[in-house]
Amino acid sequence: MVGLSKRKLYLVAGVAFGTCAPAVGKAATTPSYTPEKHYRPATKKAVAPPAPHAVATSVRASATPEVIHVGGHSTNSVFSPATARHSTTQVTVVTGAELLKTGQSNVLSALAQANPAITTAALPGGGASSFVQTMQLRGQSPDDTLILVNGHRRHIGANFNSNSGTNWGSEPADISLIPITAIDHIEVITEGASALYGQDAIAGAVNIVLKRDTHGGSINFKNSGYYAGDGQALDGSASYAMAIGNKGGYLDLAAQVTHQLPTTRGGDFYGTLFDDSRNETANRNVQRGLGIPKSTLETLSENMSVPFGNGFSFYSTSTFSHRRANVAETYRSAASTDTWINTGLYPNGDQPYITMDQYDFETDNGIRTRKFGFAWDAYVTYGRDAQQYGTKDSENVSIPGSTQTSFYDGSSISSELTTGLRGSRSFRTGFLPRDINLKFGAEYRHDTFQMTEGETASWSGLGATDHPGNVPLAVTNQNRDVYEGFANLDFYVTDKWEWTLGGRVASYNNLATVETGSVGTRYNFNKRWAIRANINSGYRPPTLGEMSYFYSAPYPGYTVDQVPANSAIAKSLGAGTMKGEYSRSYTIGLDATPVDNFHVTGNLYYIAINDRLGSTKTYSVDSSDTALVDALKYYNLESATSLSYYANLYNTQTFGGDFSADYTLHTSHYGKFRFAMGINFSDNEIRSSRSSLVNEYTKEMVLHAAPKNREQISINWQYGKWSVFAQEMRYGSIIYMAAPTGPGGVPFEENPAFITNLEVDYKVMPKWTIGVGANNIGNKYPTRVPTAVSNTQQGLTKYPSYSPYGFSGGMYYVKTSLDF
Repeated sequence: MVGLSKRKLYLVAGVAFGTCAPAVGKAATTPSYTPEKHYRPATKKAVAPPAPHAVATSVRASATPEVIHVGGHSTNSVFSPATARHSTTQVTVVTGAELLKTGQSNVLSALAQANPAITTAALPGGGASSFVQTMQLRGQSPDDTLILVNGHRRHIGANFNSNSGTNWGSEPADISLIPITAIDHIEVITEGASALYGQDAIAGAVNIVLKRDTHGGSINFKNSGYYAGDGQALDGSASYAMAIGNKGGYLDLAAQVTHQLPTTRGGDFYGTLFDDSRNETANRNVQRGLGIPKSTLETLSENMSVPFGNGFSFYSTSTFSHRRANVAETYRSAASTDTWINTGLYPNGDQPYITMDQYDFETDNGIRTRKFGFAWDAYVTYGRDAQQYGTKDSENVSIPGSTQTSFYDGSSISSELTTGLRGSRSFRTGFLPRDINLKFGAEYRHDTFQMTEGETASWSGLGATDHPGNVPLAVTNQNRDVYEGFANLDFYVTDKWEWTLGGRVASYNNLATVETGSVGTRYNFNKRWAIRANINSGYRPPTLGEMSYFYSAPYPGYTVDQVPANSAIAKSLGAGTMKGEYSRSYTIGLDATPVDNFHVTGNLYYIAINDRLGSTKTYSVDSSDTALVDALKYYNLESATSLSYYANLYNTQTFGGDFSADYTLHTSHYGKFRFAMGINFSDNEIRSSRSSLVNEYTKEMVLHAAPKNREQISINWQYGKWSVFAQEMRYGSIIYMAAPTGPGGVPFEENPAFITNLEVDYKVMPKWTIGVGANNIGNKYPTRVPTAVSNTQQGLTKYPSYSPYGFSGGMYYVKTSLDF
């Protein structure tokens, strides 16, 4: 397939669309719309609606294995916007209502609060790494989790997390760019099944299923703030649904606007603020680098299906978002010891900011039909993320007499074009007790990544303080073509024994051709008890950004430049040819419904990753290395004191387990109670590493930047017009290191913490609800960073910046919603 021209590929895509004719099926299953069985020649059976609460898919599968719904066995119809739910794997469902109950405004924070297998730091790192939150599933890199929307791959973002910190060097898709009110439910697949769901699913996959309602909508407002008196936020969202025609068509629209003011939790400035007597009495609360950034995010979405005559339907799913953010950089004092400040412009010192202006959109369009006894889905998806960067409240001290304070630093742009055809069918046989379910498909993907140059004043000499723009070395325009095919088979060898087989082949024109496979089995002892097991292999290629990204990060007293892995500078430091990550994983699990309304699921898993990608240690620039010094001068990087690049660094393994249970209690006088608990444990280990490229800091970012264990319990009580949600969460310890090099690179353990969340709602009218709540109601802060470590960063790092539950303390909120 690698030899196919683009012209031929477009022709193949056109033929795929043209062959799709007669007979469209009904909409597939989600909790908010009518379930549908997969196509097969036999007469369809009636389908029961799913239970409203979120449990593992396989829990409810044992009771009604032929039913297609969120909690049951699926025949894997390509008509379904949900992921193919194999009852041999675990799929945990979080509903849209549960996301809103968390009190969080963005999807990622809400999902992490609802699911203990997911962690996310409020501030993943400094500088540009603060723009986008990142997610770790089962303790793995964000890049090792595949993100889907309505079952189709979502494009990744253009922001490479180049600053040192948790998830250093990742470039994942950003799910916070989807309106939270657009979501029907989210499926978290905690199984490394690249063969079943797509390449990159080493840790698992997250599928966001949008609403498919035909009427109604809601309007929601929320105002929040932190106990400390800062960080005020306003959030408004709305959704509206309407029917298209009278044959099951629908149009669902959603929008959300969130304006977040900054918080500041940094320590007092340590060092000399002024060279004169003002230094003794000056206010030292001047640093703003440890805090939630100021940002404004606007998002829109549409999800539509239009049935046409002659038996086929057209569907379209699109999202658009615009985000502006300002992130505080290193504070620059007016003392003569700081060479990055022009005291003529800033006689009292300067707090520079890096800015981002982001436009992101994706559109997924296709047709679904039945022909030749198969269900078909032919689609074209295009996504693009463009981020422009700037520096403000800054200067370039290398330009004599310059009074310029704002700079254009360049941009990063990523895009992904996908076209594919999928088919599915259930077959009856005379020798197996149930149908064989087959799903297969082929896909072509064209990925691009670009970086543009900043204005000359942003990078010449020392560059703009405190974030130099993209130098000419950074300019790049990369692309690659990916050809992929897969086939999945699900069948029963006895009435109680199910097997799932999957295979996937992907060919990358700039890497290799790789094959991944999956074998899963499940045995139902009866309708209440079942065990399952899985063996999977996986693959994750380096992103184009990881292969070619440039970033300059000045710190107090030194500067770390992340140079492109394919650059001459990186090669002089030992960089080789980058390759993808290969994985294998094993899981055994138990699903049970001991009594009605009581569901239990548990898993033990092992994940081994070879050639795991990451940023190298920082290399100090040796002034006696004339070749390197000359190269840095040639590329206008002479201000760099340390260098790093992206490479294959480790062979790792993860031992882990998770357990979840929920019980719903209906009472005649006290309303309905839902009790739930969840536990996740994951222990990362390094089996081997390229010792010349790593150090303690890079290892700790892989091993202990996220908590090994998370536990949570919750209760949701509904009584008349009242609803109360209470949640207790425990986060295990992490290791924090303030800097990748120098005296700040000292390991420090953040202690475990208990966090309590509470929300109380009241229905003023049947369709009007008001609520109050608080996250971290006890105002818990992370363990204080030792003064000796914090002082190496000018006293800024008062708390660990990538604490898994944040560092801003308690947050309160009031909200109201109107349904119609």
